[in-house]
Formats: sequence, structure tokens, C-alpha cells
Amino acid sequence: MPRYFPPALMNSTLMKVSPVFQSELVGHSGNNLPITLLKFGFGPKRVLMWSQMHGNESTTTQAVCDLLSWLPTQEQLQKEITLYIIPQLNPDGAQAYTRMNAAGVDINRDAATLSQPESKVLHTIFKTFQPHYCFNLHDQRTVYGVGDTGVPATLSFLAPAANAARTVTPARAKAMQLIDAIKNTFDDDFQRRIARYDDTFNPNCVGDAFTAQGAITLLFEAGHFPNDYERNHTRTYVLKALKEALKAIAKKTYTAHSVENYFAIPENTKSFVDLIVNNVTLMAKGKVHHNQQLALQFAEKLDKNKICLAPQFFDFGSALSVHAHQELEGSVLLHKFPILFEKEGFATDLFEKEFFAF
Repeated sequence: MPRYFPPALMNSTLMKVSPVFQSELVGHSGNNLPITLLKFGFGPKRVLMWSQMHGNESTTTQAVCDLLSWLPTQEQLQKEITLYIIPQLNPDGAQAYTRMNAAGVDINRDAATLSQPESKVLHTIFKTFQPHYCFNLHDQRTVYGVGDTGVPATLSFLAPAANAARTVTPARAKAMQLIDAIKNTFDDDFQRRIARYDDTFNPNCVGDAFTAQGAITLLFEAGHFPNDYERNHTRTYVLKALKEALKAIAKKTYTAHSVENYFAIPENTKSFVDLIVNNVTLMAKGKVHHNQQLALQFAEKLDKNKICLAPQFFDFGSALSVHAHQELEGSVLLHKFPILFEKEGFATDLFEKEFFAF
């Protein structure tokens, strides 16, 4: 599936889903697009998951669509779990490929005020369904690495705090155990690509608010895997994580895992750029700098229903302290770009039409 996953494409995908799912219209976005809820199973353990509350974070939505093809084969799971899924909470943002909704509001910062129609939909379902478990599904940027290891964070998890003291409440402890259970289902090589998200408490964030109300809440963050800007590999890892989480809930095997193992997962660090070009000569503020490293970060842009990656200036120096997903020698660029340029404003001058599209 393409990274751009607007409501029309998602709805056509959902139409192919097995009739084992009940579908319910639960509300509308600011631009009056429908918000759909899917229901599966009739078991005593209640699970609520929602995806794409940030419209430009489509990887987990696509993984949820994959999950919908797997769930009908799981008869025992159906008896153990009642699952509610909102595949696309922010259809306006998904349409425009923006983090915010149509009103320019970050829905994940609207848990306290509930000023937006999408926030009210999620809040109402939470209150009426009273889930034991909540899965808050997101994408994270390519800047994140696993601690100081120099490895990109392909998956990150968080058991959100319930208060400013970050107390390990009973619900939060169970979320930590469940995250460790998920992590342990991956092989050793992939486990080194798993990070732990910052747990600073924010009452405006949905996960924090739900944890504070006693729900076992997990934040899933789909990140970068080498040479996978389409995030097809990442999507498969998210799918595995969702499957293993549901199985662990159904059998309650996660209770054998420890809170300490959760805290042993390295934290996310902003330690990556997308591209470093080595041995370049550049001019900054009238001074020429030779043999420099030029760091570029890709900005995602929607262009003709495709997501394009536009390189933008990040930093330069003789020995940068950031890691890069890719490195090139300056000579590689000489046949395309002049290598002598002003620091300020060069990104649009040099790269305006040089998009990496998929």
C-alpha cells in the first residue's frame, strides 16, 4: 500500500474485509467525513484501538487493515476478546496528509478540552465501551534512534504516565508487562530496533488521560527501517506486534513479564538525519568551508497523491554528531548540483525540484 492512505482508499480496503466484523458509523470529522468503528469478538476482555489520529501517520492504519484479514481466522481470540477498532480517527488529516485535523488542532493534545468532533467520538466510545486495554497507534519520524546505539528505532512503545510523578500505577504496570511480552516475541536482531518513548506526563494527551482513568494503555510508534521509506517492512512489524499483543491479552501470558524489563528498553533519542553528504565545500556567511559533512532531513510532501521526500538543510560540520540513514560522497552530487552555496535558503534553491518520490 502507498504511504498516502486517504479515506477513499481506506474505505475501499475495508469493503474487502470479512463480514465477521460489525461496522458502525460513530461520528463525522470537521469536514463531515465519516468516522467508522469496527467490532470483533464477544469475549470478556475489552480492547479499544485507534489509528491515524494524526493524518500523516498511515503505517499503523495499514497494519490494522492487515490485522482485519487475520482476525477472522482466530476463533479462540474471538471468544476471549471484544475488540473495537477505529481505523482512521482523523479522516480530514488523512485526506490532506497533515498531522492536524481540519481545524488545525492536534487531536492527541485535545484530551482535556475535547474541543474537536474527532476527540468527542473517541471519548464517547471510551466512556461507553469502558475498555480494559487501549492501543494508541502512531508513526514516528525518521529522526529517532534506539538510545545511543546508532540503530534506527523501527518500533517504539510507551506505557503512558497517569500523573506528573510518573507513578507506576496498576494499569501502567500491566501496560509495561504487555510491552515486554510483545518485545520478546521478536528475534534478538529486531529487538535491538525497539525503543521506549519518553513518558513525560501531559494531561492533554489521550494515552495519559486514559491511563489516569485506569485503562491499560499502550502507545505504538511505527518508525524507520533501513531503506524502507515506504514503511512496508515497518508495517509487518507493527502487524506482528498487534497480533502478539492480542494473543497475550487473551491468554494473559503477559503477567509473567516484569516492569523492570520495560525500563531496560533504551529510550528514543533524536539522533538521526536522513542523509549525510561527505566531503562537500560550502559557503556560510561569506566563509568557505572545505571537507564538510552536510546533513539533510527529508520533509514529506503530498504531490499529486504521492508522498515525496524533499531534502532540507539540517546542519553541517567537519564531524557531525548525528547518525544518518544514508551517506553519500560529495562527488556523487557534483553532476546534479553546484556544491558551493549559501547556507541560508539553499534547500529550496538546490533541491526544489529534486524529489525522491514513491
